Amino acid sequence: MSWLPDDFVHPVHVPVPDTALHLRPIREADTGIDYPAVMGSRERLWEIFGPAWAWPQETMTYEEDRIDLLRHEKEIAAHQSFNYALLNEEETALLGCVYIDPPERTGSDGEVSWWVVDDLVGGEAESALDALVPQWIAADWPFQRPRYLGRDITWQDWLALPRAS
Repeated sequence: MSWLPDDFVHPVHVPVPDTALHLRPIREADTGIDYPAVMGSRERLWEIFGPAWAWPQETMTYEEDRIDLLRHEKEIAAHQSFNYALLNEEETALLGCVYIDPPERTGSDGEVSWWVVDDLVGGEAESALDALVPQWIAADWPFQRPRYLGRDITWQDWLALPRAS
């Protein structure tokens, strides 16, 4: 059994209210704007995602990022997991990501996490994204018990949960 209904159609463009930003599924072609966003915020991202995902490595190369984005693009196409890029209107800057994944730990039917680049931390764009994501998941995704990693459960508490079967 899949983690999503067979007829589920994932959103392809999600405006972030009160901003000029939007979300769309990430692509390999985004490497040129993803790599500087990730590496420019790498230390803070490692503090968030490092213990769980060992990402982003200090030594991550452009080519490793490209391969990672290609994997994400293929997973999105197969509805295995989703990585949405937070982009400016022209799609010339990647400013963060939203991840929507099947549950790795017990107690939820979808696991959601997100980040913004260091320059947006504490600002209006981050607040708008923080408000949007749970509303968007509730409105457009078929989850009954989504879990917001680092939001409604700490990463440490999440890692302590039993693995989903």
